[in-house]
Amino acid sequence: MAAGSGAPALAQEAETALRELSVTGIGTGNETASSPVVGYRASRSATATRTDTPLRDVPQSVQVVPREVIADRQDQRLTDSVTTVSNVQPAGTLQGRTDTFVIRGFNTQTYAIDGVLLNQASNFYTVQRDLADVERIEVLKGPASVLYGRGEPGGLINVVTRRPSLVPSADASVQGGSFGFRRVQGSVSAPVAGVEGLAGRLSFSAQTDPTFRNYGDRENIRQFIAPAFTWNPTPDTRVYFVGEFTKQDSQYDEGLIARNGRVPLDNVARFYGEPYSRYNAAANFGLLRVEHDFNENLMLRQVISAQGGGFDLLATRATGFNNNNTLVMRRSTTVTSSYASVDSQTELVGKFDLLGLHHTVLVGFEYTNGYRRSITNQGSVASVSFLNPTFGALPGAQSLQSDLKQKNELNGLYVQDQIDLGLGLQLLVGVRYDTGTQFYFSRTPSSRTIPPDQDLSGTSPRVGLVYRPVDPLTLYASYSTSFKPQTANVLNVSNPAPETGDQYEAGARLDLNPALTLSAAAFRITRNNVAVSDPANTGYSIITGQQRSEGVEADIAGQILPGWKIIGGVGYLDASITKDVNTAIVGNKLTAVPAFSGSLWTTYEFSEGPLRGLGLGFGATHVGKRVGDLNNSYTVGAYTRLDAAIYYDIDQNYRFAVNMRNLTNARYIEQPFNQFNNMPGAPFSVLATLTARM
Repeated sequence: MAAGSGAPALAQEAETALRELSVTGIGTGNETASSPVVGYRASRSATATRTDTPLRDVPQSVQVVPREVIADRQDQRLTDSVTTVSNVQPAGTLQGRTDTFVIRGFNTQTYAIDGVLLNQASNFYTVQRDLADVERIEVLKGPASVLYGRGEPGGLINVVTRRPSLVPSADASVQGGSFGFRRVQGSVSAPVAGVEGLAGRLSFSAQTDPTFRNYGDRENIRQFIAPAFTWNPTPDTRVYFVGEFTKQDSQYDEGLIARNGRVPLDNVARFYGEPYSRYNAAANFGLLRVEHDFNENLMLRQVISAQGGGFDLLATRATGFNNNNTLVMRRSTTVTSSYASVDSQTELVGKFDLLGLHHTVLVGFEYTNGYRRSITNQGSVASVSFLNPTFGALPGAQSLQSDLKQKNELNGLYVQDQIDLGLGLQLLVGVRYDTGTQFYFSRTPSSRTIPPDQDLSGTSPRVGLVYRPVDPLTLYASYSTSFKPQTANVLNVSNPAPETGDQYEAGARLDLNPALTLSAAAFRITRNNVAVSDPANTGYSIITGQQRSEGVEADIAGQILPGWKIIGGVGYLDASITKDVNTAIVGNKLTAVPAFSGSLWTTYEFSEGPLRGLGLGFGATHVGKRVGDLNNSYTVGAYTRLDAAIYYDIDQNYRFAVNMRNLTNARYIEQPFNQFNNMPGAPFSVLATLTARM
């Protein structure tokens, strides 16, 4: 791209300007909540407060993975990036379709983009997240319903996108690696001629990944494009638009199967499906943000998001074993699903003094309307050998299993006040009230009764206190809550109570030096009104469950010495069922939750001498043993994976990098989901990347 333009003086000037922009932020003289992060440590965020707030002033754990970390590690999955954060684990790809996570012991199958949650009527995003336009990934630990409405109690992942710049810039990468992996990605940003204050950015990627799994000659393909614009028509008005369009054609892959309490790892490529089992999906996302400053103390913000897409699926799925556990019984499934949603957020941020105390008040109203429909048909397909599955079985005739329609319409009103009490004390208080309706109907051959709309309502308070006894040290304590409408078909109940959660957390942050921060937290989360299967096998659910997770964690991010950067975390969790209609499983561990886990990534770059431009990276990830289902019927073992990287800046425009993953070729299950869905980690692999930048 323009990186090789042959104008070195201009390129050097542009790079200098970009570095200054990265350091100073956008118009404030400092880093902002949406600007690039210099190095591995962010200092500000808006994910936890919806205001541009220093992380040390947030009374809840927030960890940020900057773009530089993603680039140095050459992460290809959102899952890879967030596992540098303590107590965050991959929870499964839903058979190669999307990204799901376990945060502080609880599964979450959705995330936010620039502060907007993905369609609340869908139970998962229809594609795997591409990282081509990602500026930073932020993980807010614990419940976040006071600002985001519905959500899981474990936490929220917020993807912050790359903003356009008035300083021309471009970067592009070409990659090739093990198992036939190929990828190209790039991003171009420049001012738009003829319009003062208008800049655009176009980010894109395309990849083909045959993977190490035995699909025959099939490949996983993804294409992604993201246009973005910023416009400052006046010094007091800011407009930002981003669109993301993704197409995915991938193999439907359930992974390995558990038998006799464990998942055999003698052959991690073993595939129990058929090569014709495919997943084709599209996801479209658009967001418009307009901010206007009436004066230096009062700002109005309007955010509008529209989302839509769907998928078609033809799958061969495992359903059980024959009597002597030598054959895997299967069925064929086809699914056609579509979704659409709108989200509108109107917020007013005011800063003022009252009774000698400084307040930053956020008042907001959010309207969401989401819809999805999913039609599922099932049929028979021949069984295969457990140890030596082969291809060639054709699906039989199919019949309707379900025709699901779901619509959620919610109105949320929320208020938050950040109060500077003086003497190093800051108080955060907030509350949200949601009300609306939900329609959830799943027609089956035996059930055609259309239920009435369900009324939804929930209140989500939050309170937190921050104390800074000395400048490098921050102490905090907080209480936060979550609210999530039920989507289960509950027996004899037309308006089931929503699922709720609450968290008590205490923590500390310590700046070990001006560019290195260590944070730690202890917490306890309780999840109530969990829907569980009716033990009478009626096909319905009963709301009676409760789950609890408690633990401790620590994270570190930043620069130890000039050229030496580090990011990582370590955590301990005790997550179990505390109440269930099936009393036999009370006390059982939650699915895919290790007691101990940790991850570390560090790089060193030579800045002078004959090795100038050379960088070395090393990473280690440890995950303890986990149970694969709530019955605790099987366990997957602990593993430690070692990674490494070497890169060289040929000049200011070009970098060549080689990233190596799983140096010891360890065999392990990365993502247990249930007995028939256990995704193994990849064997030793190498990825070579050539990057050009201007």
